[in-house]
Amino acid sequence: MFITQNNDTATGENMFDFDEVPLPTLGLTGLDGAMSEEELAIQDMAHRFAAEVMRPIAEKLDKMDHEAAITEDSPIWEFLEKIEASGLLDLAAIAGMSNEEKARIIPIIFEELAWGDSGLAMGYLVSKFPAFVAYGTGDAELIERFGNLRGCWAATQPDRGCDLVDLDKTECHPGEKHGRGNLVARIEDDDIVITGQTSAWVSGAPIAQSALLYCQFDDGDGIYREDGGLKYIAVLVPFDIPGVTKGKPLDKMGMRPLCQGELYFDEARVPLKYMVANKEKCFGSFFGALTFANMEMGISFTGVARAAYEHALAYVHERKQGGTEIINHQSVRSRLFKMHQKVEACRAMAKRVFDYNYGPNGAHLLASATSKTYVTDTCVEVCSEALQLFGGNGLTREYPLEKLFRDARASQIADGENNMLGLKAATWLSKAYKNKNDL
Repeated sequence: MFITQNNDTATGENMFDFDEVPLPTLGLTGLDGAMSEEELAIQDMAHRFAAEVMRPIAEKLDKMDHEAAITEDSPIWEFLEKIEASGLLDLAAIAGMSNEEKARIIPIIFEELAWGDSGLAMGYLVSKFPAFVAYGTGDAELIERFGNLRGCWAATQPDRGCDLVDLDKTECHPGEKHGRGNLVARIEDDDIVITGQTSAWVSGAPIAQSALLYCQFDDGDGIYREDGGLKYIAVLVPFDIPGVTKGKPLDKMGMRPLCQGELYFDEARVPLKYMVANKEKCFGSFFGALTFANMEMGISFTGVARAAYEHALAYVHERKQGGTEIINHQSVRSRLFKMHQKVEACRAMAKRVFDYNYGPNGAHLLASATSKTYVTDTCVEVCSEALQLFGGNGLTREYPLEKLFRDARASQIADGENNMLGLKAATWLSKAYKNKNDL
């Protein structure tokens, strides 16, 4: 799709001295800088997998009934089998990388996978959360129990919503308590006993075998801290125990290949050692999980924006209006270039945040939320403009743009609604300023 040409005149010391105007050399992801042979090979592998496996399966899942999409003959199982076999997201291999390698390799993989389909990409990512946490503990028993189970990230509750993003209670109405949720854990003897339900937005729950669960905690002195915030714990929960049931998958507008649904707990008991963060450590644990998830959302929806741009780029070279291909109309070229700008800006932002989070300053939600909110908002703009260039065809399910637009719109709410994330990010900016200036 991209025009490429070696530019021998633009090398060496006089790289900005041209004998003639060359064509730009564009990589798979546009204005690529220097990439190693290994990085190019990983990118090619992920891209081919996204094109040959993910896109056909995602198209089928998007058009299927939401309940049929998780039955035993659903193509979702083909995807899960093939991505496991691909080795693209080998936890052990990724864990063995240096932080610098992670900052370069992970965004390459996830941009391509989400270019294939954001719902499948994000669904597979969250399916690894319990295993990832288990490996992180270094506990052989937890690794044995959860290391090979398909999982989900269960954090939201029907009456809590984005309050969960505000565990440190900086955005709560002054003098008020956080709203009481719907899911509470307590300790009895050597067990954690869990009762209540999650929201219906637990990604991967309908097909999961385990959960990384964040829930309110009653330590015998109620569920509230002195400041009116809620006490929380994080616990790994297998689903093969009594007291755990699943609700029906949601029938959603966007990211339909990502199945989501409720989880119900009726005095479900797990061993105390399955708690991976107590009430003192839970905020840090959730903060870290959200920081990672937001970072991944940024690079993933760069891939979605790129997909929309590439579809538009191809279409304007095929569609004729006024006696010529519409790329020959100045207004179309102008709009196409603005889309190109936005995709490149998204990638630059997303990769900069990977560099920051894996750099010497340490990861922070401020960085990840900056990327997640900017990229997802911009992705909606790019998908909307691409759909507009398709005209009436863009509204039909025969073409990919209406699906991409729906997926993009869902991203502004997933993993923290953008306005709420913006409030939290602004609070951290203020705190950093005050700290720097001794205010």
